[in-house]
Amino acid sequence: MSKLVRPRDNRWIAGVCSGLARRFGMSPNVMRFIFVISCLLPGPQFVVYIVLWVLMPDESSSPSYN
Repeated sequence: MSKLVRPRDNRWIAGVCSGLARRFGMSPNVMRFIFVISCLLPGPQFVVYIVLWVLMPDESSSPSYN
């Protein structure tokens, strides 16, 4: 698993779904679909998305550990 960052490529709004998908080895479109379906359920999905947007570092600003 890679580290949790918001990638600069393949992002639609903030890159949260793309970053989560990369972290868990999934397709970004599958993660986006899961998020949209989860929005049909009651809960704070949009709040969690905004919190992750604020807390997840951007890929270009995080140091590389290669």
